Amino acid sequence: MRIFLAGGTGVVGRRVLSLLVESGYEVSVLARSVTNTEAVRAAGATPVSASLFDPASLVTGFAGHDTVINLTTHIPALSRSARASAWKENDRIRTEGSAVIADAALKADVGRYLQEALAFTYDDHGAEWITEEAPLFETTYTGSVKAVEASVGRFTAGAGTGVVMRFGQFYAADASHTQSMLKSARRGWSMMPGPDDAYTVTLAADDAASAVVAALGAPAGVYNIVDSQPLTRADWSAAMARAVGREHLRPLPGALTKLAATKGPNLVSSQRVSNQKFVTTTGWQPRYRSFREGILVASAGSSPPRDTSATTAADAS
Repeated sequence: MRIFLAGGTGVVGRRVLSLLVESGYEVSVLARSVTNTEAVRAAGATPVSASLFDPASLVTGFAGHDTVINLTTHIPALSRSARASAWKENDRIRTEGSAVIADAALKADVGRYLQEALAFTYDDHGAEWITEEAPLFETTYTGSVKAVEASVGRFTAGAGTGVVMRFGQFYAADASHTQSMLKSARRGWSMMPGPDDAYTVTLAADDAASAVVAALGAPAGVYNIVDSQPLTRADWSAAMARAVGREHLRPLPGALTKLAATKGPNLVSSQRVSNQKFVTTTGWQPRYRSFREGILVASAGSSPPRDTSATTAADAS
């Protein structure tokens, strides 16, 4: 199988690329910068210079491939995430970029399209389990997510197999957001806003990567890909405290929590998201059943992160 991977130089993408090559797939990766081009070759894949916003270059790049995987994002740093302007590039990637990919893949006769989406975009359900049938929150964040999923639906309607992968919030030793949260935890602060009894939606980057490979055999549809045992925010904070050797963490100041609730209500709501559909369909199982297990490993292996947001955006343009 020949696979075209967009976003193959990010935190999750690098892991996906490694697994695909190890599994014997022939992989092409969207890479425009010199650094990323060299990294792709070193990983055993073929770099392709194309633009996420140039349909003609994508049709050419996709030709002869069986599957297209899009993991391209441009997530701003935590310090800038409250600004709407910081999300413009990411929103463009999700809206315009996913639409161009879907159309180009159809024109290039690609049979399967896997697209990253978000699982922490549901309404507040308290302690109830949330499945893929639940409606998404109506916020500024979910508009671009809905656009992504619409593009995948259009691909499937055009005789392809489109798979939407609704991921939890990623964490990993080499992820800048995880590094920022661990740094704050070492100073005694929890960076997870919301009520103590509200459930969080998380996923280790390693588990996200193995899920992408598992999704190569999934039927068309939408799938929640998250930890098997979601934690409440109180348990999340306790797990983070343990990972950095503290007894407990102080919650965010009320003003910051209110700001988070205003900017993105889904970021403070209780979302006990179920991965059962994906597990049953593909047989996938996460290595870390909960954030409690995974953050211990991420904390122990943490080091100054490699910031890939800029290079990922460069590859997309």
